[in-house]
Amino acid sequence: MSFALSTDPIVPDAPHFESEEGAEVQFLGTVRGSENGQTISGIDYSAYLPMAEKTLEELLARGQSEHGLHRAFIQHRLGFVAVEDASILIRVHTKHSAEAFAICQWYLKEVKTTVPIWKKPVT
Repeated sequence: MSFALSTDPIVPDAPHFESEEGAEVQFLGTVRGSENGQTISGIDYSAYLPMAEKTLEELLARGQSEHGLHRAFIQHRLGFVAVEDASILIRVHTKHSAEAFAICQWYLKEVKTTVPIWKKPVT
């Protein structure tokens, strides 16, 4: 269970499975070319790092508690992210595919609604 908040580009790794894992689900979210109907060049992401890091630690612990044994990694970009560049990566490893999809979707919803990361569209 780990996470990264950084200005570094997101570069997805090749899958690596442990002996009891049969599924990996990876979500990669990119910046769209428009926000609220307006063309943009990208999004400037900012965060209050101490709170965002604490929230992500708690989120990953809660994921284990609520969804059973799995491995997860969350990376979110900070700073300016241009259109078509990745802004978030969520990777979940489990025994079975259905649970990997569900857990990945749960993490995405929770990151968007609980982690103090703010976005400002840039025209």
